[in-house]
Amino acid sequence: MAQATVALLGFVAVLFQINEIRSNNREVSARQAFLAYTDLAVKNPKFSAPDYDAIKADGHDGLTQYESFVSYFLYACEEATTAFADRREWRASCDYDLKPHLPFLCEKNQAEPTYLETYGAITQEWVKASLKSAGVTPPDCKLRKT
Repeated sequence: MAQATVALLGFVAVLFQINEIRSNNREVSARQAFLAYTDLAVKNPKFSAPDYDAIKADGHDGLTQYESFVSYFLYACEEATTAFADRREWRASCDYDLKPHLPFLCEKNQAEPTYLETYGAITQEWVKASLKSAGVTPPDCKLRKT
């Protein structure tokens, strides 16, 4: 009986350790994704602080690059807020960086409603709530002046 108890405790300890490793890996991955996004933002200030009308006027290539930038941003935020769900500062950072991209996301969602479906449900709801809160709605998709 004692051997069975020791074996069971050992098994539980291994399961706990595997769970901790998985959690730590998720956090490391989220930090790396967010740091890569931050590096991309520093290297591309025209996308991190966008003049969306100028980006659209730049043509297809510029708009495609900007779309990729926003997609990576959303991915990094999704990773960070999932890995650090109990830490509000990650969501606050993403909220802050999301606002200038809302006109693009409004237009993109209007033209291609399936675009947001490429993200998890929480990210989809976050973007939709942010659009609503900022008053960014079709057809003009402009940020309200605050």
